Amino acid sequence: MKPRDGRQRVVIEDVAPQVDAGAHPIQRVSGEEIVVTAVVFADGHDHLAARVLYHHQSEAAWRFVPMRDLGNDLWTATFVVDKLGTWRFTVQGWVDHFATWASDFAKRVAAQTQPEMADATADANAGIQIGSNATAQDAAAKDVALALLSGAILIRKAAQRAHEDDAQRMKEIAASFEELANKQQSSYENPCTEELDRLMASYPDLAHATQFKIDLPVWVDRERARFSSWYELFPRSASPIAGRHGTLGDVEQQLPEIAEMGFDVVYLPPIHPIGRSFRKGPNNTTVAPPGAPGSPWAIGDHAAMPNAPLGAAVAGDRGGHKSIHPELGTFADFDRLVKSARSRGLDVALDIAFQCSPDHPWVKDHPNWFVTRPDGSIQYAENPPKKYQDIYPLNFETRDWRDLWDELYSVFEFWIERGVRVFRVDNPHTKALPFWDWCLSTLRNRYPDVIFLAEAFTRPNVMYGLAKRGFTQSYTYFTWRNTKAELQSYLEEITRPPVSDFFRPNFWPNTPDILHKTLQQGGRPAFMFRLILAATLVSNYGIYGPAYELTENAAANPPAGRGESEEYLDSEKYQIRQRDRNRAESLVPLIAALNRIRRENRALQSNTSLHFHSIDNPNLICYSKATHGFENTILVVVNIDSFSDQTGWTNLDLDHLGFSPNEDLLVEDLLTGAHYTWHDRNFVALRPGVQPAHIFRVSRLQ
Repeated sequence: MKPRDGRQRVVIEDVAPQVDAGAHPIQRVSGEEIVVTAVVFADGHDHLAARVLYHHQSEAAWRFVPMRDLGNDLWTATFVVDKLGTWRFTVQGWVDHFATWASDFAKRVAAQTQPEMADATADANAGIQIGSNATAQDAAAKDVALALLSGAILIRKAAQRAHEDDAQRMKEIAASFEELANKQQSSYENPCTEELDRLMASYPDLAHATQFKIDLPVWVDRERARFSSWYELFPRSASPIAGRHGTLGDVEQQLPEIAEMGFDVVYLPPIHPIGRSFRKGPNNTTVAPPGAPGSPWAIGDHAAMPNAPLGAAVAGDRGGHKSIHPELGTFADFDRLVKSARSRGLDVALDIAFQCSPDHPWVKDHPNWFVTRPDGSIQYAENPPKKYQDIYPLNFETRDWRDLWDELYSVFEFWIERGVRVFRVDNPHTKALPFWDWCLSTLRNRYPDVIFLAEAFTRPNVMYGLAKRGFTQSYTYFTWRNTKAELQSYLEEITRPPVSDFFRPNFWPNTPDILHKTLQQGGRPAFMFRLILAATLVSNYGIYGPAYELTENAAANPPAGRGESEEYLDSEKYQIRQRDRNRAESLVPLIAALNRIRRENRALQSNTSLHFHSIDNPNLICYSKATHGFENTILVVVNIDSFSDQTGWTNLDLDHLGFSPNEDLLVEDLLTGAHYTWHDRNFVALRPGVQPAHIFRVSRLQ
């Protein structure tokens, strides 16, 4: 192995943050600081210097910021990412000969007044001949004079690297050093100044600098990637007229109400034509009665637009993923919906489900994109004991994988060009990870403001693998984390490095597919406290409504051989369900209050500061969030028991709230408006369904 330049004496290790040694980017949001740490060391006792180099992909030149020595060879620096897209950073370190000289020179100056040190210095300095009548002070002075000349040499070399004005000033300082040295004084003052330190630090000698072996990537999203509130609804159920199929226009009419509740993402299940073959009936029956609308995830009906030319901009792809279900409306209706939503600060999120009904145009045009069974039929989707005869999964091992990839990519691009900037991707874990690597990186580089939510309730490594490959947000196990210990352990995993550097959780207490037994059994109190947890534990959350507002908790009968069902009775996946979310018993007031609290308190708009505090009752959970300088601090206590009043004593970690030991806190309950004076230990009593939680804004007593 050919050795590197042996004059590069600095070693750089353990640079953070990074994901899989730079194989995948860390995730950040525009305007955020990135705190970089690294271990930087070298042989001997020379002083070192280090800096972080960073730049956006659109910039040819590196920016840089000096690193600070924290001790024990650990260095740190921060920089701000101020553009969307890809950034890169690395660490550079070098021996700082001037800083080493300046430190030694200060000791030499001090030695002039310490004869015993001067004697040692004179004896060690073989370059100065001291006569028999020379004093120790004379030797020290000559030593200082010689050091001044060495300093002048370093300054003149730095001047060669400097800009014109600075170079002239550095030459003047070097000349003053030389003049001072030639005066042969009996003692010297230290002529080094802050100005000199600044000039020398500005023009370091990097001839033998070491640079970390790789440039580490960062992906920067817009703010909605970090902080968002999602609302899911089925457009076909949006009609105000009972029994009528809803339209995109009906969804547009609901936008003011959804915005008033405080949501900023309106998520629509697939809006494409629905297949007719093997169409499912109510409650997932395999035989659909006449007029049954079928499942929106059974995508594709080539008969929906029989006269549409392939590739037509308005007609899409003749009834597939680039078409709109005729009963929902037209592309003009869709464009108007997107524009109307944007005017209210809302994003329209589309569901992208890469699967097909037997009637999808791809089945006829590209049969080799699917798995064929021995009898010649195409394999439909299964998740035993569940069968989805109305859905054909795609075969990512097809010989025509390149054409398949290009077509799937084009689906995203088609809707992006129509103004969609948020996508919820159905079951991405059943599609090839190399495809997501290529597809999402290509899309994000071209459209850096697009957000992708991964709907993947699967193994942790697969969920994390999807996030590393470009998914902006991810569904999680929140639905199945219900005890205090489960919640705390899981949140500490996903909101701290290394996971938090690439994985952004999005908490959903319900989905059209999942009605957890906690909601089934706990009723309205469970809907309340699970909503509060989702909205305050993490900065991205969502609900499937109006089922959530109306606390619908009736489950379908479980499949044979399975003890429990998480399917909704009369699921909206298979039939139209029209409801009034503003009925008297609705949770709309609580939802609106939570979203308002989230918008008004920056502490709840990120996850980095989440901290759990001790409370002596396993049915009460206590946690806090705070901004960096504690300008905004939120403290939450939740009763996670749906059936009984719960009481307990807190034991707060006051330093995580920005307070000194034994300092009193003024807390304002943002749900009720009540004010209290709290300490580290406080008594709490919470009633399910009535007052299931405190959400306190913490401040100092005036």
